[in-house]
Amino acid sequence: MKHKKLRVAYLIAFFALLCIEILIGAFVHDAFVRPYVGDVLVVILIYCLVRIFKPTGIKLLPLCVFFFALMVELLQLANIVDLLGIPHNSIIAIMVGTSFSFIDIICYAVGCIIVYLTELIIKKRP
Repeated sequence: MKHKKLRVAYLIAFFALLCIEILIGAFVHDAFVRPYVGDVLVVILIYCLVRIFKPTGIKLLPLCVFFFALMVELLQLANIVDLLGIPHNSIIAIMVGTSFSFIDIICYAVGCIIVYLTELIIKKRP
């Protein structure tokens, strides 16, 4: 029963974050929320997605999510979208990203730290 409640909580969090990310992508064109908050939230979104299917038992998941995000960012540095011939306006190119930024890596780390600390706080609650 506990696992089912956790899965539902992560599912709700995932869809809420997905909606926020879509809204940011579609309507926010500023110099802070879109580039920084969006990157912090995307790793939390990925974390919640994994937790829907595996709600417990992966202690290092925030670190794994960070390395996944780092890998995607490094693929951007390698210009993977152009190497694969993916049009820049396609959904895949938008999801993978087309430009490398070291600041994005910092944002991913912040998001993973937020997830880690949140999980610690939740586990310490009675």
